[in-house]
Amino acid sequence: MINAIIVDDTPAAITDLAAKLGKYEDVTLAATATCGEDGIGQVMRYKPELLFLDMELPDMTGLQFLERLKEETDFWCYVVIYTAYSDYMLPAFRNRAFDFLLKPVDEAELDTIMTRFFADRQDGAVRSQQAGSVKRDGGKLLFYTNSVDFRLVRIRDICVFLYDHEARVWTVVAAGCDRPLRLKRGVSKDVLLGIDNCFVQVSQKFIININYLLEVCDNICRFYPPFEDIDYVKVGRFFRRKLISRYNAL
Repeated sequence: MINAIIVDDTPAAITDLAAKLGKYEDVTLAATATCGEDGIGQVMRYKPELLFLDMELPDMTGLQFLERLKEETDFWCYVVIYTAYSDYMLPAFRNRAFDFLLKPVDEAELDTIMTRFFADRQDGAVRSQQAGSVKRDGGKLLFYTNSVDFRLVRIRDICVFLYDHEARVWTVVAAGCDRPLRLKRGVSKDVLLGIDNCFVQVSQKFIININYLLEVCDNICRFYPPFEDIDYVKVGRFFRRKLISRYNAL
């Protein structure tokens, strides 16, 4: 079954959308919330595949909600922004929304979105099964960058894995590579974290090699050479405790 969550400050709108979602047999409404804080808690508890998010909540905007999820959790799901105001459409897509739905919810529009969701979800499952995109031998990794090309990279040369939310792929920042290597779409964070215990997730967007970590200053990771110029890796609050727990604080 596919868990879904609705976050909307209008109970009548929740009831209406929940009724319309009832026609999809594979979808279960796991929870609802009428404010952002409660919504984030429900998302972290149920880890839905599908989230319907209102843009105007009493304690935060929908875009702030998405930023909080990105910073505080390692969780990703399909997000459908829905609102009475079409002005939010462009900001929604720039913040990695899967689709956009106007209120009042039109059943035909919802059908179109759900058809896209089921198709993309199935494509993702096929890609994951076919990926085979990271292979290891003798301290080196073979990364398939497309269907035929690959690059050999030593594990010890990797500093950062960076997730591109728009393209929904991971990239690799490694010594000896003049630019980040883009991996095939089927590679998951679990595959990357399983390569070696030196790799630690510090936000939804970044996995780092802690052997290169020099310090964390203002929640920004600073690295030893040759990666001293990297200044964009931010530690999310949810991940900070996990990172600290790997060391004995003095």
